[in-house]
Amino acid sequence: MAKAITKSQLISQLATTLELPKKKIAEVLSAIAELAYKEAKNAFTLPGLGKLVLVNRKARMGRNPATGAAIKIPAKKVVKFRIGKACKDAVLGAK
Repeated sequence: MAKAITKSQLISQLATTLELPKKKIAEVLSAIAELAYKEAKNAFTLPGLGKLVLVNRKARMGRNPATGAAIKIPAKKVVKFRIGKACKDAVLGAK
């Protein structure tokens, strides 16, 4: 399996493709990340990729795998990324 692309490799590829300085590309990526962090509670969409959403998980019962004892897992909020249809079709191929 191939290795995941690093941040510096992503910046280099985008700079080459868009013919912009690497510094500007890095600023754009960090600005998108900052905006995503702020707006995740309201559902942040990256067109063509997917959506960041805040989900409330209910309290539930679980098991300690080491001892088998039942434990109560409290309710909590989690951030999820939902892949968009365009991304699924591009990566997996349309059915």
